[in-house]
Amino acid sequence: MRKVFMALGIFILVNLTPTYIQTIAHGQQDDPAYAKWGKHAMKETQSKYPNANIIDYLHEGSETRGNSTIEKFKLWLKEGDSEFGIFVRIEYTTETEEVITIELQETSR
Repeated sequence: MRKVFMALGIFILVNLTPTYIQTIAHGQQDDPAYAKWGKHAMKETQSKYPNANIIDYLHEGSETRGNSTIEKFKLWLKEGDSEFGIFVRIEYTTETEEVITIELQETSR
């Protein structure tokens, strides 16, 4: 009986180890490429709405137009009892990452 439990223990140990290693690997991933622009979007939003709290954040994707790239975000803010969304579009020169324009547009949804 003891041999059965030892074999079962070894079987479990061997089969659980890869899952554990994968979990560690996922925890050490680099920030996504848009993270820099997301921080910029939150900073710009916070400066325009200083009394609001950003309670949610979504990267909606990016779009390349010629020599520039547009990063698109939607932030959800709460100010007092009201909640509203802000679409943030950051256009920058793809090669130099110099900001061209930043657009903020309020939405109720």
